[in-house]
Amino acid sequence: MSAKASTSSVPRLDRRNPLPLHAQAEQALRTLIQQPDYQAGGLLPDEVSLARLLGISRNTLRAAIARLVSEGRLERTSGVGTRVIEPKVHSGVGAWQSFTREMAAKGIEVETHFVKATMLAAPAAIATALRLDAGSPVLCLDRVRGWDGQPEVHFRSYLHPRLGLTLQEDFTQPLYDLIRQRCSVVADESSEEFTSTVADRQLAKLLKVKTGAALLRRDRVVLDTGRRPIEYAIVHYRCERFRLTLNLRQP
Repeated sequence: MSAKASTSSVPRLDRRNPLPLHAQAEQALRTLIQQPDYQAGGLLPDEVSLARLLGISRNTLRAAIARLVSEGRLERTSGVGTRVIEPKVHSGVGAWQSFTREMAAKGIEVETHFVKATMLAAPAAIATALRLDAGSPVLCLDRVRGWDGQPEVHFRSYLHPRLGLTLQEDFTQPLYDLIRQRCSVVADESSEEFTSTVADRQLAKLLKVKTGAALLRRDRVVLDTGRRPIEYAIVHYRCERFRLTLNLRQP
């Protein structure tokens, strides 16, 4: 694949934007590598040309490229250049960005059993996590997902008002795909906490379990590429068909 594929849809970066230039460059590269010319393993333009196209220094460009290399979206080869590669499939704790794709990798077709979006005043703990004043209006999204006709997971997401999402969005699609497409914001980092809990009456009804049934609770704060919070999520899993896996490596 030629490195001369089209770059016409990639805009120059805006220095007045509060988002750091390296984060803007990363978003621009994500847009670029989605083009058909690059998806099949195409080479990116050389660093000098790409930095000139984006209006940034080569060091800033390299920081953005390094992020995508570490993520497994780009591969740098000395004497050849930077090539787009297919991302590897992850599961377990690391696969937080798409429940639907994680399950698909296991051969499971996810069903949506319930979706409800409301506007409400952010509870104090949620407001603190999202760096908002207590009581600030946030969009609260409830979803129940499962398979084979059985609900398995309840997601409750509190979404930062900065995203500008409305109650009319199509929330049946993967949430972070929607945020990227509608808001031009990339979910980049997740801080996670896991605890055990039991189903209250509402969760028991949604997940079709008995009140008091054991559940796994997963709390997470999701940041964008500028390290700004975009979501506080509370996820409840039925324990019968879920196992938490965590792989660690000595640095």
